[in-house]
Formats: sequence, structure tokens, C-alpha cells
Amino acid sequence: MEKHKCGWCKGDALYEKYHDEEWGVPLKDDAQLFEFLILETFQAGLSWITILRKRENFRKAFDQFDYQKIANYSEEKIESLLQDSGIVRNRLKIRATVTNAIEFMKIQEQYGSFSSYIWGFIDGIPIKNKVKNYKDVPATTPLSDAISKDLKKRGFKFVGSTVLYAHMQATGMVNDHEINCFRYHEV
Repeated sequence: MEKHKCGWCKGDALYEKYHDEEWGVPLKDDAQLFEFLILETFQAGLSWITILRKRENFRKAFDQFDYQKIANYSEEKIESLLQDSGIVRNRLKIRATVTNAIEFMKIQEQYGSFSSYIWGFIDGIPIKNKVKNYKDVPATTPLSDAISKDLKKRGFKFVGSTVLYAHMQATGMVNDHEINCFRYHEV
């Protein structure tokens, strides 16, 4: 018998694999949190499946999302990224990735880890919503508004509330699996 899944992922094998194995799983590893933050910033204005299909290209282009390397990207490296058809070639988002890597490390210095900072907004305990239909999930919440505002104040770019809420869902800070989805009780 096939397990029930959230409606948003049905019909695409890559989406279903992402849903089944990653989406909503609490992440506390800084490297993974950075990767999702950057992927979510590139997703702004696009569909998530577009980004998922380019994920491996992004990893290769951005040195496996090594924020220490990214923080030191030269103009030459930025220009080469703009020529890379395997990623989303948006100058502002590429520059934002460099800026965000720098600011990410500043948060690590201040809080010991980015994970401590971001999970501190919810005292380290995931929020478990009771979603009946994925179409009813909001794009933003007061909490994503607050985190977005704080990150922007720190100098981060492309971290609007919608990006932050998607990041919170992806990294398990929020469990927005539908209540009848097999993953709802697993994460």
C-alpha cells in the first residue's frame, strides 16, 4: 500500500524523494543550514523544483557551499558563476551569496554556530503545525518576519520572510507536513 504524502510533492520523483528524505527533518549542522539558506535565496521568484533540479550544479559551482571559500570569492569567480548555465545566473543573488557567507560567519562568531542563532528563535524545539491541506500553509508567519528582519539588520540579502519561512520548513524548524502524511509523525 502506498503511503500518503503531502500534496505538493506528488507526481515528480525528485520532489517525492526530497519530501520523503529531507523536507522537514530538523537540521542543526551549519554547513547544511547554509546550503538551504542559499538555495532558498536562489529560489525566490522561481519554483523549488527548478532549484532541486539544479542542486548538484549549485554544489559544484559554489564549492559544495563552503561558506569560508564563498566569503572570499573574487570578481573573477563571480563573473565565472554568471556564465554557468547549470545554476540560476542572477548577479544580485550571486553577490548576495558572498555577502551572506560573510554575515553567516559573523553570526557563528557571535553565537558559536549559526544553528544556535537560528534555532534560538524557537528554543531549539520544532514547531509542529496541524496542516490538513498544503494549500492552507502560509507563505510567511510573524516568526519568519522576525527572523528575516533580524538577518537583514545584520546585512544579509535576499532573506525576505517568504524565503525564511521556506528555510524553516526545509530545515525542520517547522513541521508543515500534512497531518495525514506518513512523514508528519516521523520528523
